[in-house]
Amino acid sequence: MSKKLKAIKLIIFCCIFYNIVPSISQTVASSITIQAKDIVTFDNIIQHENPIKISPIFFEDYFGNKVKLNDYSGKLVILNFWATWCKPCKEEMPSLDTLSQNKNFRNLAILPVNMEKVNYKKTKKFFSNLKIKKLEIFFDPNLNFVKELKLRGVPTSVIIDKEGREIARIMGSIDFENKNFLKWLLNYD
Repeated sequence: MSKKLKAIKLIIFCCIFYNIVPSISQTVASSITIQAKDIVTFDNIIQHENPIKISPIFFEDYFGNKVKLNDYSGKLVILNFWATWCKPCKEEMPSLDTLSQNKNFRNLAILPVNMEKVNYKKTKKFFSNLKIKKLEIFFDPNLNFVKELKLRGVPTSVIIDKEGREIARIMGSIDFENKNFLKWLLNYD
């Protein structure tokens, strides 16, 4: 085959290749965008394609009463794990309190769980200093959540659907008043 014919074939191949590949990649990107339209685009939210079933977990309210996570079956639950020494926890807690008062949610339960050694006075002062109005205080003295949910740090929030399955996890702090987040969360209420 002559060099001239090889060059012509190469040019034709390149023209076809560079016209087809971009159109294929645009088609794939469009279908991904359509399928992912309801996904929140925060860097620190992990959304589970297949929700994860959570075993029964016991923890305590502020008064030392045993609480079962299953008691919240049928509700959208945000488990927020925090500590009094955690600066990002201090920053996000007021927005979590505001979310707890949002009238657009009918089935939302927010459970802020202090992961430190139980210290009622220190914990109450933390809430008081931040002017937290509606949130209750919970503790996990036996670290049941750490074991079951494999928690790695604070703040971490685990979002549980009405069927008791983990649908998403927020690693680090977030503005719970963010409009995009609220719109996404309302899909599960």
